[in-house]
Amino acid sequence: MARIITVKGIGKASARPDMVVISMALHTRDRNYDRAMDLAGQHIRHLTETICATGFEKSDLKTASFNVRTEYHNVKDRQGSYNRIFDGYVVAHSLKLEFEFEMQKLSQALSAIAGCLSNPDLSIRFAVKDEAAVKAEMLRSAAVNARRKAEILCEASGVKLGQLLNVNYSWGELEIYSNTQYRVAEECLPCAASARGIDIEPDDIDVSDTVTFVWEIEN
Repeated sequence: MARIITVKGIGKASARPDMVVISMALHTRDRNYDRAMDLAGQHIRHLTETICATGFEKSDLKTASFNVRTEYHNVKDRQGSYNRIFDGYVVAHSLKLEFEFEMQKLSQALSAIAGCLSNPDLSIRFAVKDEAAVKAEMLRSAAVNARRKAEILCEASGVKLGQLLNVNYSWGELEIYSNTQYRVAEECLPCAASARGIDIEPDDIDVSDTVTFVWEIEN
């Protein structure tokens, strides 16, 4: 039976944010399904028109998720039992707008969205355009880290590191975002476009993950 050594390599990579991601959530409610859907349609049209008025294209506004659900509440009757009462339909539409990081462009976008009749909930994050390059750097780092560990262990044990037999990586989704938090109170958003003297530098994006390597051990 072949002798093996299994090592987990820790990969790390850093990148400077060069993209802004504005996430927007729209919610509409009505006891009538058709009215709820019509209202949701109006909200998205208003938001799209607002975004396009600031110089973006309609295709720049992407749907992240769309969900229609029912809502109920419980009412206690005289016998102490609870009855489920229908409240209506809720249409939840999440969208995102991505563009190259420029403070003036970000401020203008936020100011325009603040005046939108749809009144979406907002969150702002900083990302990188070339996520693939960051992931590749991280995986190369993991490979180097794992081999270094394996060589040290083999040398300390008086054996020789053989050929690589297997590499196991989950390929799960990585959150490639800066930890910098950018928030503007809702009542301050209309003034965002005229802000002066505020130039932020988002924190670098740091990602890490593990990869499992299996090598053969030689005498």
